[in-house]
Amino acid sequence: MSAVVEVDALREAIDEAKRRAIRRRFKQSVELIISLKDISVKQPEARINEAIELPHMPEEKRSKVCVIAEGDLAIKARGVADGVIGKAELDAAQGDKKYVRRLAKAYDFFIAQADLMPLVGRALGPILGPRGKMPTPMPSTADPAPLIRKLQRSVRVRIKDNPVVQCLIGTEDMPTDQLVANAKAVIDGVEERLKVPHRIGKVYVKLTMSPAVEVRLASKRKRA
Repeated sequence: MSAVVEVDALREAIDEAKRRAIRRRFKQSVELIISLKDISVKQPEARINEAIELPHMPEEKRSKVCVIAEGDLAIKARGVADGVIGKAELDAAQGDKKYVRRLAKAYDFFIAQADLMPLVGRALGPILGPRGKMPTPMPSTADPAPLIRKLQRSVRVRIKDNPVVQCLIGTEDMPTDQLVANAKAVIDGVEERLKVPHRIGKVYVKLTMSPAVEVRLASKRKRA
């Protein structure tokens, strides 16, 4: 577990966020916010763009994955991926920014057949690149199902212009222990990527339409 954030502190904050929540007509998401310190987003090593798998991803919040492929890889992806597009769609997408923006909004993650990556870069790169959604390349002979399923259970954790991470960790009806496990996965993933835990300044949890609750951090003595 993180040297900065303890399980009990996460549990207390999540329970408090649930207590403060005003009942809505929809199921609210539970979000984790991590504010980093002593870090400059101008440094390449400080920029994060990671897919972190959650131990308990609610089905209705499952990430959507699009596979860009032809032939066997496309066939294997159908029925597992949320969408499959081929070379014809890529050709048509060149110069059609409206279509590419819709594509970028519809899917959280992309996987592309490796030999199609040059065309993907030309057709989709100008839109997907700035959003941190460039596809993961995959050989045409690979089985895409394991990676698709992993990404469907993942959230994107990204640091670009501000030293803050904010992502979904579940829904308000989930057991607190599952939300704690999901929050722990994200925090541990961020710490591993940054190499040093003391970069974490503050941590909050909140529901979609409710105030943020600060998570009590471990004391400096405990961290040492």
